[in-house]
Amino acid sequence: MRMLKVLKRLNAGEWLQILVSLAFIVAQVWLDLKLPDYMSEITRLTQTPGSEMADIWRQGGYMLACALGSVVSAVIVGFFAARVAASFARGLRGLLFSKVDSFSMEEINRFSTSSLITRSTNDVTQIQMFLTMGLQMIIKAPIMAVWAVTKIAGKGAEWLAATGGAVALLVAAITFLMIFVMPKFRQMQTLTDNLNQVTRENLTGLRVVRAYNAEDYQAGKFEKANAELTEAHLFTSRGMSVMMPLMGVIMSGLPLAIYWIGARLIDSAGIMDRLAIFSNMVVFMSYAMQVIMSFMMLVMLFVLWPRAAVSAKRVNEVLDAEPSIADGRAASGSSGLSGEIEFRNVSFKYPSAEEYVLRGVTFSARRGETVAFIGSTGSGKSTLVNLIPRFYDASEGEVLIDGVNVRDYSLRALYDKIGYAPQKAALFRGTIAENVAYGEKVSPNAEPVSEDAVRKAVAIAQGADFVEAMDGGYGAGVSQGGANLSGGQRQRIAIARAVCRDPEIYIFDDSFSALDYKTDRTLRAALRKETSGVTSVIVAQRIGTIMDADKIIVLDEGRVAGIGTHRELLETCGIYKEIAMSQLSEEELAS
Repeated sequence: MRMLKVLKRLNAGEWLQILVSLAFIVAQVWLDLKLPDYMSEITRLTQTPGSEMADIWRQGGYMLACALGSVVSAVIVGFFAARVAASFARGLRGLLFSKVDSFSMEEINRFSTSSLITRSTNDVTQIQMFLTMGLQMIIKAPIMAVWAVTKIAGKGAEWLAATGGAVALLVAAITFLMIFVMPKFRQMQTLTDNLNQVTRENLTGLRVVRAYNAEDYQAGKFEKANAELTEAHLFTSRGMSVMMPLMGVIMSGLPLAIYWIGARLIDSAGIMDRLAIFSNMVVFMSYAMQVIMSFMMLVMLFVLWPRAAVSAKRVNEVLDAEPSIADGRAASGSSGLSGEIEFRNVSFKYPSAEEYVLRGVTFSARRGETVAFIGSTGSGKSTLVNLIPRFYDASEGEVLIDGVNVRDYSLRALYDKIGYAPQKAALFRGTIAENVAYGEKVSPNAEPVSEDAVRKAVAIAQGADFVEAMDGGYGAGVSQGGANLSGGQRQRIAIARAVCRDPEIYIFDDSFSALDYKTDRTLRAALRKETSGVTSVIVAQRIGTIMDADKIIVLDEGRVAGIGTHRELLETCGIYKEIAMSQLSEEELAS
């Protein structure tokens, strides 16, 4: 059922190719099953006195034509099967990518990044392999088996019993496969997820691993995950290894049994009946081998089935998952409002968590204001700003932008209002200019980002000096994750990307932490000058970064502990004063 659910996603063109394949499969089976008839006729002619050699050659020519037609049909079926499977896999990967792209952070965390990568690659490959082989086997095998059985029915009960015994052995082998090996196939995909996760963790944290001489520890974790996957592979391989000798025994033993039974029948028959029995025996053996070949194809299919079924289940889990962040319909805010943010008694807790991270947060930010958040680690600063672009939805209360609840906005319209620079600067492989001009505006009047706009954004972010010094300047390459740039350079490119978007609202989630104090101050001054009239939301750990903000909100264990300017909070908020005194001297505080 899981596989059928996935296969329902085949498009009309792919179904048409499957129907064409079906026609050629039927033709191939018909041609294969005609061969014994011609063989029987040749046997009769060679045993009949006075037969013409031309008649024997004619029957042989028919056999050759059937064989060549069968080969051509098989090639055509293989071509269409590979084409359909590749096309379907491409579409399935596209569906998975689009679905994952629509997920909120809740779904991403539920599945895990490593698992989503495995499902989009390894699992789709398993389904593709099954589809490639399945189109050639799952249709051909039943047709051939039924057709061949109808051909041999009534040609000898003893031979039919021998063939039935061989089929029973194959069915018993398939049953063994399904009962004992299937559970291990289910485990293998999960174990592959685990191996990918350990490998990804080791690669992304390679500097820390080396700095702490933890290579042996990481190697132990990898070895454990690798050994578990290897053990599962070995178990399934050993289970499958029983099949090949068994099939070899059946393929060799059945002709022997048919010939032995035939010899006894011929020996006990009269002289006039021996030729007919011999002819029937030759034909029966050919058809019996076709029956056995059909069941062998089904066995090979069941080798691929368990893992493909597990992969189909995992792919369906992703495709059937409903994003917790539902798209709204609003395209703009209330008339006359632009860049205004309001939190009304907002509380939030992460999915499956018992404790609230934010409790009863209420504040507003007017157009052109700079609102900053500060507080101890774990106080909920980043969580709070993540509610504005709806990376998560508030558990209680309302978050409004331009007088409209963010839940009511279409996601594209909401994101179009926001320029976001995350806590960890995320850069993409490409050039400096491509990273700065990243994304698109949904406004119908939006134009492609010009080179001058890119240069201006980089200059505001205080990155012009190092960018223009790079080989290629704004066309210089950026490696995956910005690995060829320093932490401060990555942050400035991320800030430039937010500026280049020309939004109504800036969100800087601790985006100045890697900058020195001088660059930090110069950058903020340039932002205030060049982006006047735009609302800025800043999360910071340093008092120096936010002390010029129009409104500073102090968070303590998810609650608002104080709201005001720098000077007001020094007098009214003990927590803020404590943070300020830990970072600034008395002279700096006094000034």
